[in-house]
Amino acid sequence: MHGPEILVRTLSRLSRTDKFGNAWQYHSRSDHHSKVACWGIVFDLLRTCPLLRRHVAAGAVGFGINHEMRDFVHDRQKDLDLVLCTPGSGRPAGKSATLADLVQTYGIDLTPSEAAELAALPTLDRAPVGSVLMALEAKACMTAHQRALPRFYDELNSSHLTVHGASDQAIAAGFAMINMSETYLSPDLNKKNRAGDPEWSRHTQPKDAQIAVDKVRQLPKRSKTGDTGYDALAIVVVDFVNDGRPVELVTRPPAPQPGDIYNYGSMIDRLGHIYSTRFKDL
Repeated sequence: MHGPEILVRTLSRLSRTDKFGNAWQYHSRSDHHSKVACWGIVFDLLRTCPLLRRHVAAGAVGFGINHEMRDFVHDRQKDLDLVLCTPGSGRPAGKSATLADLVQTYGIDLTPSEAAELAALPTLDRAPVGSVLMALEAKACMTAHQRALPRFYDELNSSHLTVHGASDQAIAAGFAMINMSETYLSPDLNKKNRAGDPEWSRHTQPKDAQIAVDKVRQLPKRSKTGDTGYDALAIVVVDFVNDGRPVELVTRPPAPQPGDIYNYGSMIDRLGHIYSTRFKDL
């Protein structure tokens, strides 16, 4: 699976600039990290799910970005990072017309072999959203782990509720990125003082990351339509200082290990299986 490596490689670049002129790898006011994570999930799904590739090649499946889904039951709405969908009528908003175009749009850092794999895949077009087949939501917990957990949990929990409140057949996939660095340079705490006298956030690791991982594990999951919860959910742990140093992917605990249902590879396998059974007659 390439998604997590693509994510940390891309986020190692200083790509976000705040109004004070500070360049950041990650900024809480930006959804760049979420978009890159979701891009990687779709890339890995296309690589591993033959039925999805056939549907894409036939023009039966496209994608949408920041698609608003409205929960029919409770009349609440939420913008999902990325959705796979049947094409609707009209024209899609935005300049990026294909999944491959998003590589430049988001500054995604691919290796030559990954770029070659992408070029060999059928072209996934951005399309006006008809019926949502799969909705992806990605969130990050970077610092102040205990204080951030209620909102972090609520944002992830509201996603699957909205998706399935709008369409019980749609696949709801979640992705949680959790930081395990001992120090962190927060954009919120270092607006005018980054260069001269930065304020460092300090974490007690691996305890803080473990608390966040355990909280994500509490999110409801479902094994069949009609139930409440995510259809698939992944937790990725990173060592992310946010001061320009390369981001590192953490593979040791508390990161979910191979075979764990929250492991990224397990999530991709599960999504491919659910898609192949639920939409075989698309």
